[in-house]
Amino acid sequence: MSNEKKPQLRMLAPEGFREKLSRRAFLQGGTAIAGFALVAAACGGSSDGDSAEGGAENLASGDWSRVINQASGTLAMYTWGDYNDPDLVGALAASTLSVTMKVDYYGSNEDLITKLATSGGSSGFDIVVPTGPYVPQMIEKGLIQKLDKSLIPNMVNVDPNYLGQAWDPTNDYSVCKNWGTTGYFYDSSKISKELTTWQDFIDTCMGEASGNCSVIDAAPNYCGMWFWANGINWNTEKKEDIDACEKFLVEEFAQHIKAFDSYPSTKLAEGAFSIAMAWNGDARQAFTRIEEAGGDPTVWRWVLGTPNTELWMDTYCVAAGAPNAEAAHAWINWDLIPEVSIKDLSYHGYHTGMKNMSDLISEIAPDLTRGEIIFYDDDQIATMQTQVITPALDRLIDILNKSKAKAGG
Repeated sequence: MSNEKKPQLRMLAPEGFREKLSRRAFLQGGTAIAGFALVAAACGGSSDGDSAEGGAENLASGDWSRVINQASGTLAMYTWGDYNDPDLVGALAASTLSVTMKVDYYGSNEDLITKLATSGGSSGFDIVVPTGPYVPQMIEKGLIQKLDKSLIPNMVNVDPNYLGQAWDPTNDYSVCKNWGTTGYFYDSSKISKELTTWQDFIDTCMGEASGNCSVIDAAPNYCGMWFWANGINWNTEKKEDIDACEKFLVEEFAQHIKAFDSYPSTKLAEGAFSIAMAWNGDARQAFTRIEEAGGDPTVWRWVLGTPNTELWMDTYCVAAGAPNAEAAHAWINWDLIPEVSIKDLSYHGYHTGMKNMSDLISEIAPDLTRGEIIFYDDDQIATMQTQVITPALDRLIDILNKSKAKAGG
């Protein structure tokens, strides 16, 4: 047996991560709130590094019920598609939480916000999962409620790098669920050129893959693709940048799009697309689904688009007016147990922000595959940009809607 060591994946929080997410992640004051109102109308902690031992219920799977056995009834979660291991949402959750799980899905933060804002506090949802920079506006609009952190002792298991972010410095309303990035996935047996950049993606969608490509159904990402390809920060508020983006995407690019799909992995396995913009975890799931469908996963390539792309963190929050807030807290606490968190990570393919990630993977998921799609180093993190919520978001939503109309979908 060879003693040669395998290359070690960078599973800890890269040094550049906290700087990326802790910088100004949202606008202050009336401008931000006004912009948020337009979006809604338009689109329908501890950080001291203490060990988890003793400070939280770091439990083996057979003891999970000790943490959550007080919850009962129906637990309704509104989240991103395919975002938890089905075992955790289904039979396992039902048996250990003593609740009936009801899960609905959305494809963008704008969809989530609209659903909650139009419900008047009676959406019926308990847990929601917004991306971090949207949290301040959701607090301002009364769409989420303060967490009872005494019911989430397992928050101590989260790496301090993923706590205390600018959008919620004391984690009073949110806690890290996962973080990830955006890239694309393509079939090298159908696309002759090796692709590495966002410009390559655009050119291919308008060329070899015309009528057979998919983009994420979220305005910031869709427009971000063009901004990144052209060396423009996707948070630009310059009218000339946004006008140029609209002109290209609506008048030149949209006609080549087959689908606006935030979760293309299933369709990729069915052979629906030869190239698709995707969040990294969904692209990782695509490999498995392609293989399960009898396809050849070895011809598919994941690309972290360059020169820049996205860095996002999604958060667990409790919706305002949650019918079963106790069960919501129990679920969040449960998912922050390292064993559960790594089981979830192994399924959905996103970094869950646990402390001592390298050790946890080695102990709990030593056979984890395609870790290079989950974990990123400092050089890669340096190319990623965190979204800033500005009034320009309303224009981006308009560009997305116009592009859908032009594409006929």
